[in-house]
Amino acid sequence: MDTKKLRQKILDLAIHGKLVPQDPNDEPASVLLERIKAEKERLIKEGKIKGSKKSAKASDTPHYGNVPFEVPSNWVWTTLGEIFTLQAGKNITAKDISAKQDKDHCYPCYGGNGLRGYVSNYNKEGHFPLIGRQGALCGNVNEANGKFYATEHAVVVDTYCKTNIPWVINTLLYLNLNQYATSTAQPGLSVSTINDVMIPVPPLEEQQKISQSIKKWFSLIDQLEQGKSDLQTVIKQTKSKILGLAIHGKLVPQNPNDEPASELLKRINPKAEITCDNGHSEKLPQGWYSATINDVCSIIGGVSYNKADIQDTGIRVLRGGNIQSGKVFYCSDDVFIPFSYQNKENQVQYGDIIVVASTGSQTLIGKTGFVDRDIPKTQIGAFLRIVRPKQKTLSPYIRLLFQTDAYKDYIRNVAKGSNINNVKNAHLQNYQICLPPLAEQQRIVTKIEELFSVLDNIQNALEA
Repeated sequence: MDTKKLRQKILDLAIHGKLVPQDPNDEPASVLLERIKAEKERLIKEGKIKGSKKSAKASDTPHYGNVPFEVPSNWVWTTLGEIFTLQAGKNITAKDISAKQDKDHCYPCYGGNGLRGYVSNYNKEGHFPLIGRQGALCGNVNEANGKFYATEHAVVVDTYCKTNIPWVINTLLYLNLNQYATSTAQPGLSVSTINDVMIPVPPLEEQQKISQSIKKWFSLIDQLEQGKSDLQTVIKQTKSKILGLAIHGKLVPQNPNDEPASELLKRINPKAEITCDNGHSEKLPQGWYSATINDVCSIIGGVSYNKADIQDTGIRVLRGGNIQSGKVFYCSDDVFIPFSYQNKENQVQYGDIIVVASTGSQTLIGKTGFVDRDIPKTQIGAFLRIVRPKQKTLSPYIRLLFQTDAYKDYIRNVAKGSNINNVKNAHLQNYQICLPPLAEQQRIVTKIEELFSVLDNIQNALEA
């Protein structure tokens, strides 16, 4: 369920007068608009607010001939400038704004993109909608209540005659004011432009009903989103649990007739000194063997190249961005180098596991992608490593090992750096693994594919 679209649909129904029923006993919005007009004129005469130039679209009556859509008969079309007073705040220097609230900076400060921090004084007091008028997010809508400071990049919306503030905020959100921003390096909205935006106004009583209905529906959507988030967390935890059971021999039953893992290792490396099947560790299931990645895989480094040699065709070089969601993808900014750099060893092959071995990000270090297809004329860059099983039949199970929490914890511990995190070849080679018999590996992989397929279907349904 797309909850974002659902929220938008509710706002759409509200703005068209279809969210709550109309009451013929409600005071018509045209009367409300006349009362607002009278109140604004009084405040202008008293010098409490400034008068504004009449909008080019304004009318002496609250009705417009060319309206975007029809609204109920007791509603009225007007402009933001007619029903509200819009005024930008005042400039304040960045040095006067604190990121944290304390006794010397106790008032929230709002700018073009919402809350900027906290300041020592305030220039507005009350309950107001705010419209950002500068920056990439101009047109965004925020809410301020109490004492606060509005900068020159925040437009304060003054309301009159008890106009319902939640209704105003929801309506402004629907209007998507960003669409009226100027197309410059620093997008912006002028107050005069916002003043001329047309708005359908319901009776005051209906504004309250609309706000209550939107609040009710949005609360239900919040619950749906929280439930969706909780379920996604459970799916992730369940997958981790399944992998944990798998690598400890608790996901599928052992078969005493399976060839022990020690025999598999002997075939992979005839010179290996293997004394027993699992006698070195009573914790291992029968037929399993404690090994290292180096026992069963080769670790292959990537290619270094000169930036001057980058060209439009040639050998594709995989980088960290090519590793996504456990797979390897092409990217629009992929690098190509001449065939003179060709190295058969670090050419990507089906069954390879690609590891991000150097990055400034602690969350990306050690990230892996499984090569599930042939990728011709492709090598890895210097910041990646290939983990290549010495026997192709091992690849599906080894791939699972690199998805486990145990592997992720190991990488976090060994790859720490002050600025750059690095996974050395030795780190990968020395990683300890529990190796089941080959036949059991295949049963484990099949079972995980079956269970993960169910979980993935649930995940896809949540995202649909």
